[in-house]
Amino acid sequence: MPRTGIKRRDQAGAARFNAIRSGGNLRKNMNPIQDTLAEIFRYLRQYRSRTAMTMFGIVWGTVTIIVLLAFGTGVQRSMSKNMHGMGEGITIIWPGQTSMPYKGYGKDRGIRFREEDAYLIKKLIPELEAVSPEYSTRGAAVRVGEQINRPSIAGVIPEYGPIRHIWPQDGGRWIDDLDIRDRKRVIFLGDKLKEYLFGPEKNAVGETVLVGNSPFLVVGVLRKKLQNSSYSSQDQDRAFIPATTFASAFGSRYIENMVIKVADPRLEKAVERRIYEILGKKYQFDPDDKQALGIWDTTEMDKFVFYFSLGFNIFMGIIGVFTLTVGGIGLANIMYVVVQERTREIGIRRSVGARRSHIMGQFILETFIIIALSAAVGFLVSLVLIQLISMMPIEDYVGHPVLSPAVAIIAVTVLGLIGFFAGYFPARKAARIEVADALRY
Repeated sequence: MPRTGIKRRDQAGAARFNAIRSGGNLRKNMNPIQDTLAEIFRYLRQYRSRTAMTMFGIVWGTVTIIVLLAFGTGVQRSMSKNMHGMGEGITIIWPGQTSMPYKGYGKDRGIRFREEDAYLIKKLIPELEAVSPEYSTRGAAVRVGEQINRPSIAGVIPEYGPIRHIWPQDGGRWIDDLDIRDRKRVIFLGDKLKEYLFGPEKNAVGETVLVGNSPFLVVGVLRKKLQNSSYSSQDQDRAFIPATTFASAFGSRYIENMVIKVADPRLEKAVERRIYEILGKKYQFDPDDKQALGIWDTTEMDKFVFYFSLGFNIFMGIIGVFTLTVGGIGLANIMYVVVQERTREIGIRRSVGARRSHIMGQFILETFIIIALSAAVGFLVSLVLIQLISMMPIEDYVGHPVLSPAVAIIAVTVLGLIGFFAGYFPARKAARIEVADALRY
């Protein structure tokens, strides 16, 4: 070290020694915590370059762990939102084909559902929150002027909309009970289908479309939503009419499927078992014949999202922790250098009565101050980065990063642990220095 630096440090130590030795009443009136903090900040200002380089490592590690975990949270929410575009906690049931003989009936018998089957299971299974039959066809063209399309047309009841997350745009409505009772010729259009038929600017509500050769009044248009799964086609490309209207207009006796929602997802398997028993009794098939019904429990997607997101976040968190640990190691090395540089000062303090705990506490406090300042800068930089990234059009693909309370708690916890270990061992070394050896240093 240059001689001028040694001389300056010795002069500073001597000044503090004289102040401690001759302070008298002045020392009694001083706040020890304020005195310690003032000394720490004075030392940090004295070595600005070294302090800045040490803080940079912590700032970079803080930004890394926060942004990566925020990305993980954003991906999880985006996947969950996409999965739930079709509906949350719903199960779709299709008629299947028997695979085993039962009560004199052979196997390979086709099962076909009627609309009343939906009301039967709703009546006999109180755990069901909602049940909707669903007719479906692609056999009719939907036409407006020269624009013709053959979308999937569904015949449903009012309960279908809420459980399938089908919400109308402002100025429109969903199918209601009067439409069902009076078999009204009304239609609800998916937003992409509406754009194809009417164009993106024109308001379709109140307009008429031809379904086959029959006029239907447009009562609503689907509000734009994210949906990465479906069982017929995307809702944005579909059309929906009242179930009673569908049955009379197309002469349909059988429904395509049923959509159910269980009030308590934990009862999903028990409810499925009851459905097999009820429909098995009506259609004479073995309740253990899993081929007789096709059941898609969409809550399985939630389990996939949970475990995928958990693994993704753990991976991101490990990368962030490793980066932050590198900064912590750099901080620990600097604190060892600080202890070595201030050995003589430590000896002076010990010789006038300073306890080991005071020496140790001061070095740990200095470490935490560096960590706190670096973390504050890191949080601010992370917020700016998250805002900038959120302005990019990536929500449909990976979502936007989200600084959730969980992310903040994890970051603070990791910072605290690294700060403690980075300061504890150098501080313990400082506290264990013998007075005579320190004074001779």
